[in-house]
Formats: sequence, structure tokens, C-alpha cells
Amino acid sequence: MSHFHAALFLPYTVDFDKPQQSQASTPVTVVPATTELHRKNSIGSANDAGQGSILRDNAPPGITLPKTPAAMLAQEDYFTPTQPSATAHFLRPNDTKTLVRSDAHVPEWGAGGMFFNQPRSRAGRPADTVLEYQKNEERLKHQREASRERARSLYKSNSGNRKTDPRWEQTYRIVPAIQGNGGLTNAVRAADAAGTTQDVLHVGLVGFPTDEIDDDKQQEIYEKLEEDHDALAVFVSNKDYDGHYAHYCKTILWPVFHYVIPDHPKSKAFLDHSWKFYRNVNQAFADKIVKNYKRGDTIWVHDYHLCLVPAMIREKLPDAKIGFFLHTAFPSSEVFRCLAARTQLLEGMLGANLVAFQTPEYAHHFLQTCSRILAVEAIEDGVQLETRFVNVYASPIGVDPHKLAEGRKEKEVQDWINTLTERYQGKHVIVARDKLDSIRGVRQKLLSFEVFLKKNPEWRDKVVLIQVATSTREDPELASTVSEIVTRIDAQYSTLSHNPLVFLRQDISFHQYLALCSVADAMVITSLREGMNLSAHEFVICQDGAYGNKKHSPLILSEFTGSSSIFEGAELAVNPWHYQGIADAFKQALEMSEEEKATRYKKLHDNVLHHTGEYWIRNLTSKLDQVFEEQFRRDTMSIPRLSAANLIRDYELTKKRLFILDYEGTLANYGSVNNTVVTNVDKVIDILSDILNDKKNAVYVMSGRTVEELELAFNRLPNLGLIAENGCFVRDGNSDEWIQFPDEEKTQTWKNAIKDILQYYVERVEGSWVEEHQCSLIYHYQSETDSASRQAGECANQINDASASQRVRAIPTKDSVIIEPADYDKSTAAQHIYDRYLENDRAEFLFVAGNDRDDEIVFKWGQELKDSRKVRCVTTVTVGERNSLAMATLPNGTTGLLSVLNKISKVKTAPKGT
Repeated sequence: MSHFHAALFLPYTVDFDKPQQSQASTPVTVVPATTELHRKNSIGSANDAGQGSILRDNAPPGITLPKTPAAMLAQEDYFTPTQPSATAHFLRPNDTKTLVRSDAHVPEWGAGGMFFNQPRSRAGRPADTVLEYQKNEERLKHQREASRERARSLYKSNSGNRKTDPRWEQTYRIVPAIQGNGGLTNAVRAADAAGTTQDVLHVGLVGFPTDEIDDDKQQEIYEKLEEDHDALAVFVSNKDYDGHYAHYCKTILWPVFHYVIPDHPKSKAFLDHSWKFYRNVNQAFADKIVKNYKRGDTIWVHDYHLCLVPAMIREKLPDAKIGFFLHTAFPSSEVFRCLAARTQLLEGMLGANLVAFQTPEYAHHFLQTCSRILAVEAIEDGVQLETRFVNVYASPIGVDPHKLAEGRKEKEVQDWINTLTERYQGKHVIVARDKLDSIRGVRQKLLSFEVFLKKNPEWRDKVVLIQVATSTREDPELASTVSEIVTRIDAQYSTLSHNPLVFLRQDISFHQYLALCSVADAMVITSLREGMNLSAHEFVICQDGAYGNKKHSPLILSEFTGSSSIFEGAELAVNPWHYQGIADAFKQALEMSEEEKATRYKKLHDNVLHHTGEYWIRNLTSKLDQVFEEQFRRDTMSIPRLSAANLIRDYELTKKRLFILDYEGTLANYGSVNNTVVTNVDKVIDILSDILNDKKNAVYVMSGRTVEELELAFNRLPNLGLIAENGCFVRDGNSDEWIQFPDEEKTQTWKNAIKDILQYYVERVEGSWVEEHQCSLIYHYQSETDSASRQAGECANQINDASASQRVRAIPTKDSVIIEPADYDKSTAAQHIYDRYLENDRAEFLFVAGNDRDDEIVFKWGQELKDSRKVRCVTTVTVGERNSLAMATLPNGTTGLLSVLNKISKVKTAPKGT
């Protein structure tokens, strides 16, 4: 049984040997030859690494390595990357240097040529505007039609004597990649080492453009990856990938998931431009997984690049076990609804059995968004779709402390600790490492540091902020702004002997990174929004005092990172837009007592050691197994048919029996909601009357209908118990008194407030209207139009937000929104009957029948009574084809149920033992 882990990039890539004769005529941008210093500071040989160091004086053509703007030459020399970069140096799968790799710091697709000999993408850029794009599409359509036959014949004529670029015909090596989700890779490896998971298959792209590599070579690479590395390579065209990643993921999805709405005149944020490329790449991943899937395998799909894959797999493999984990943040519904493809993205994710997020906040946003946009019922545990249930969960990813501990033991780390300690002797060092983009909050951090220096002159010559700013895709506007701030701080606060800011427009080596974390007096992270920041976790591990002379240093952390949610206030939480607040946190961190540091650190350390990468894999695997089994049991294909013979046998063996039967859709077919008497109930009344003739039986009919409607329908059966308005009212048999559970005054108060909200939607949705019951309201609409469904979802969302404190909930259904009390339902009414009406002679036989979402909670209640053995014989049955928690099903609907009840009513023999 295999575990598929599908992420955009494989943890492996290909490094081609350089052709000896073609270099002069065909220049290739490659890494300079490995230096002696590189070899001395590397684990393994240069051949194992397959890459060299990037030196300022020897940078290859086309690669710009800007100088550090606000650092003295001596400082710059300290951080010149004479060792391999922490984001680019991955020697072997088990090399501890992989620990610092994350999506925040890796080069963009196709940038592997800086470190490896690989093809570059020649995919043409999509048009900048919608009109230009449409114009180009029309032109290209005619060109494609005209050249199709010519291209086909040309290909056939050249297929036997086809020339390829000699650079990609050379021998090659499979090497650890510089791209991909490092947190995921480390977690999977840690889980594998711990025996948590076995038979892992990685699915992803190879990390470089492959159009220029012929089919035979691609197949050879594919087989090598599969056989030697348990990796399934997905090959897509350069154009598809460029449109998917650069123009949809990075231009649209990434900003929106981090609360930035693309609203630039040349934005690619429109449906027909890059959406098709996103869909094509997702389909390629789904096809690859389906082709290699075996019954019993587990499929995990990771991150926003592959949101459509779960549904695409589900279409081909209806019974597959699929999990989807989003590593980034998930925005509120107000932000997500700005996406043109919002419905397709949500439906794609809901193809999974389990949709998981880093924090409960993101999970809540997802549930709220599904309710609002798809108009489906979203409860705390997940989303109820038409035919199945999708669980939603939160579990934060973590680091691998064991491998990190191994990395810290290396001699180079200790050497750098000694070097940095000597260099900054007598200074307080604050460290930071971020990608220089609009999400990481580098600008906000520097402005806050400037405020700190201005307001605290006593610290100006005692503190140094070392900001490592990695950047793979230039943002000129942000870079210019940051440069101005850096220059201003340097000009105003630097002296001949001291620079308070060291700003590095480059990454640093793995050894330097661990050394900085070890000698720091604080780390500061001011991300504007981030799924999880593992740099914070790595910093905590490095502050145990085992190396260097610093320990228990505080962590300044943005409250908008996922990491902040697991540290339980032990960090110094800051709002990245509150510059004075961050400046105050700088001061608090530097002046914190040793006792407070130790107290905060213990909690930080305990959480990091608990939420490890291995624990994350184990937790998610266990949760997916659990929900898959639950969903399998709820599937109508798995629920056994009701056995009338077994039911009658239990009936005959018991002395006290309780029937709780739903009315509409269960005992009788649905009628129009405009009719007071919804259907002819003569046959139902006759059968129930026969059952009630046995004094050992008690029968209750439950419905969403009002008290008056149920009395009118069943007034001929005075000994029949009734449950009205989905559990808000109960009337016992042979009684005229109704028990009302919700407080009438409070009910009227919230109804008056919510009727104003509903009126707003009635005026905007043609054909919609409000049905008022005594304890509930129902907003009806015609579900044929997307606009009406969207308005209904927004209506439910608005009511839930406005009325949560009043214990009122709004539940969207296919063609209505039901607003009802949150504390009373059919199960609370059933429990009341069980506790009160039969308190002196508890039932030995319980039969519950229903067909809708309202009845599921009664099925669950019945199952609990059976599991606790409070009732000897319990049968719950769902009528129809809905997935359910019921123990049995009757696919032939109301006719089948009435037939079973009729057979029971004819049983006249006394129970045995009397």
C-alpha cells in the first residue's frame, strides 16, 4: 500500500554533464568551477554535490549579485557566500542542509540553471491584457489550422533524422532539488525514518523546462527517478507550466491567499488567460496519480498549486482515499470570492476526503467560504455535499529537531559561532531571514527598527539587526523602497565603528544560518500573512544554549503567521502594521529578564518539540484513515439494506418500544412548501394507528412543519406523539399540551432582527420569499441561477456572523436557508422523550427513520444509545440514497418504509417470556 505525496516539485532534479565541444559555440550559463574552499566546507565530494559556490567575482553572465547596501566591507566579507547557499546546497536526501529549505526561499522554476546544467524555458509570455490576449488567440487559431498538416508531415520526415541540442544528450545525475516544499520533504523523511509511513511515492515536476529534451530521454529520466528514488515525474509543456506557475499561482492565487487582491492594469487576474494552464497542469498530476494508483493506496495532494487535483482524481477513482493539505494561509470569504474561478477551486479541494490547514482559523475561513459561495451546509467538522461529507481539519507542520541537532554539531557551525561572537562582541544581535516580497513584511520591519533607534538612543550603538533578504524575483518598487529605508538608517545612525543594520541582499550558508540563530539575542519575523514560518521553529531549537554563549532569546513574531497560533503567547506577538508596537517589542526583547526568557522559552521549546514534521505526518495520516472509514460507513453503498426479518425478530423479543419517524420525505413524499397539508396521509395514519394499538409501543412523528400543520395532518391519531419545527416543540401522545423549548421572548427578538436581513435578499433575488414559523424562519429561493445560490450563501454567512451570540444558526440547503435555534434540534427532542416520557419503563427497542440532514443527528443519538447499551435493540434507517450515519438503508424510499412498518403492525404475538 503506497502513500502518494503530490507537490508541485519533486525533491529531486537532474544535473546534466556539460558538453565538451559545444560550450564555445553555445554558451551555457552554469555555476563556476568548485573552489577549494567549497570542497573543504562541503559534506561529500564536489561530484556528489553537483554544484559550486556563487562567488561575487566569478558570477556567471546574466546573474546579478548586488552588494550589501548598508554594511562595511568587513561585514560584507563575513557573509560573502564562499560556502554553498543554504537554499541551494542539498548534497544527499539525508543531508541536514535540507532543513532550511522552504517555499519562501527557493529560486523560481527554471532557475536551477544557476546551480545545475539544465534547459531554460523558451515559453512565450502570455499577453498582458484581456483584449490583447483575445486578439492573439484568434490570430494563433488561424495559424494553427493552417500549419497543422505541414507540421505533422515535417515531423514525420524528420523523425528518423532528428537533431537535438547536444547539451541535453549528455549523461546526467539525479540530485536533490533546490526547489519545492522543504518543510514537506523534511517531514516525509522524518516520518519515514521513524517508521510512521512506508512506501512513499513523490509526485511532481522535475524543476526545469523539459520541452528541449526528447521523449526517449524524458522516459529514461522518468524510469530512473521511479526506480531509484520512488518519485513519479510529471512532464508538462513549458507553456503550460509558465502559465500555471508564473501567471496564475504567483500572480493570482498566492497574493489572494495572502490577502492581496491583484488589481493592476496589467494583472493576469482574469479567467481565460492563465486559468486553462493551471487546469492543464492539475490534470497532468491527476492523470499521473490515477495511472499509478492501486486499490488501498493513500493520496496526499499539497498546496495551492494543485487545488483541482483532488476532484479530478475523485472523478476517475470514486473510492480513493484522498487528503489535501494547504501549506499557505486561507483567506476570509470576502477575499476569496474575488477569484474568478472561486467555485472550481473550492469544488476541486472538496474532491478530497479530508481538507486540512495549518490553523483552525484557516479551516474556519474555508468552511465559511464553502457555505457562502457554494451554498452548502458547513459544520465544525466539515462540509456536507449532496452525496457525501468532506471533513475539514487543522494540523500545523513542524521541523525535524533530530536532523537539526545533527547539523548543529558540524565543525563549520561552531567556527561561525566563534567568528560571529568575536565580530559582534559587546553588541546585541537581532536576526531576521525573509524573502524580499510584499508578503514577508521586510519593509515594515525596517521602518519599525528605525522607530526603535529614534525612540531609544541608548541602544543605537549596542544593537545590530542582521536582515538576510533572499530574493528570486525582483519587485522593483519594493526593492527601491527598502533601499531608501536602509540608506536612511545607515546615514543617520551609523558611525565609524558601528553599523546598527546589516542588510544582505543574498542568502547565507547553512552553517552561517545556524550560527546566527545561535548567537542571536532575538529573532524578528513580521510577515503580513503566512501559513507557517518554520524559521521561528529552527530559531527556538538553536536557542537551547548547547552551542554559543546565548540561550533562551525571545522570538518576536507576527500574529498573522500560523506559527503564532501554536506558541500560546510565549512569543512576543506583534502587528506588522503597528510600527511602534514592533519597536516596543525590540526594546522588550533586549531588556527582558533571564527568568522571563527561560519561562517563555520553555513553552516555545515544548511546542516545537511537540509539533514536529514527523508528528504532523502521523497526525494527518491517522486523521485521514479515521475520516475515510467514517465516510465509508456513511456511504449508501456501504450501509446494509434494512432486514425486515431481523427488525421483526427484535420487535417480538422486546416489551417496550419507541418509534421516532420523520414525516416529509420519509413517511410521505415531499409536497409543495406552499401547501399547508403537504400530502395525503391516510395510508400513513392507518399503519401508525395499527402500531399504536399495541400498548407497548410509543410513536413520534418529527417534522420541520409548524405545530398547526402537524395537528391538522395527524388530528385523527390522538395517541401519536409529535415533534414540530425540527425539535423546538414536542407533544406527547394522548396530550393536548405542547412543550416549547426555546424561550419565546428571545425567539421573537432574534426573528425580528433577522427578518430585516432576509428582506434585503428578498428584494434582490427574484422569486424568493420568507416562510415564518414560531421558532424558525426559512428563506426560499429558486436555485436554478448561480446568482440566487450565491446570494443565499451570503445570506447564511451574514446571519451566522450576526447571530452567533444569540445561539441562532443559518443552514443553506439546495433551495432554502433555514434559520433556527442552535441549541434545539430533533436529537434534543428525542433525548427529552427518552428521559421523560419513558422514565419509569425505558424502551428496549428503538427504531428511527429519516431521510435528510436534520435526521442525521438523531441517527447519531441512536448509535450512541446502542454503543452505551442503554437500549438493547436499536435500528436507524435512512430512506433514499443520501450518505448517512444510519445503520441501515431503504433505497426504495417511502414505499419501502411503509411496507416494513405495515409488517410490524401485523405482528400480534406477545413477546417471549411474558
